[in-house]
Amino acid sequence: MKRFISLFILLFVFIVIVQAFERPARETIMFFPIDPTVRFITAETKLSLQPQKKENNYVIDWIVTSSLDRTAYLRQDISLLFANGRLISTQSKWKENGKNLIQQKRLERKGSRLFQAISYHQGELHNGNDIRSSQKMSGDTLYVIDSSFAPLQSFRKPTTNEQKTWANTLNKQTQTIVNKAANEMDKILKKDDYYHLYLPELVQYNEQPFMDLTTNETEVMVGNLWEGLYKNYFLGIKKQNGSIESPIGSTVPLILIKKDYSQLFVVTETADGELVILKQLLEFTK
Repeated sequence: MKRFISLFILLFVFIVIVQAFERPARETIMFFPIDPTVRFITAETKLSLQPQKKENNYVIDWIVTSSLDRTAYLRQDISLLFANGRLISTQSKWKENGKNLIQQKRLERKGSRLFQAISYHQGELHNGNDIRSSQKMSGDTLYVIDSSFAPLQSFRKPTTNEQKTWANTLNKQTQTIVNKAANEMDKILKKDDYYHLYLPELVQYNEQPFMDLTTNETEVMVGNLWEGLYKNYFLGIKKQNGSIESPIGSTVPLILIKKDYSQLFVVTETADGELVILKQLLEFTK
């Protein structure tokens, strides 16, 4: 009997040790070296306007889909939706041992707005102790015109003179909001030393390398950036007093990348007007 108890204890300890070394799947974004043999078959973010209003509000459909070419240890997608330069909603989903993810959200709004959505799709792949990843970004832009002077309508690119006038107005309104953070950073940094872009513009670097970087270096920078954004923006913004605030209502993050690629900054203004600056050191310099 004593021998049986001893064996049971040893077996229990062994199981505990094994479990301690097994890293369970978790809902988070962690960047690992890119596996060039793995690719996303689809990765799409789509915004659309329902034709009929719901009482006095119109309804926006926001769908995020992705499909990897093989089963991953962990699949995860996150998405952010901005309206006139401020974050209005987020989506996230993860799945163990999966390939496909789909998310959908409907939002009711009123008034003319410029909607911008950006998503980050990731697959984490394990081969023994070797952990790799695959990543892709997607995004969409939608102008919605809700005015007593015009019928309810939406468009991605203005074609008529009326649409061009509305787009110009909404672009100016958005720039006024997001430029405040940029103007504050001009007082701190020498802007000529940095490349700058706003988060929704990052999607274009799916298909092309960043200035003076290789494709692989661009993927590393993008992956590390999204890991930082997830932990320090998507999940909550840490303010100067140490409190964590929801990112909802904050401005579109401004990304400043030093031209020697030694560091980057992410700048946003919280809903209550506090400027928050996140710093990230890059792994390479030019």
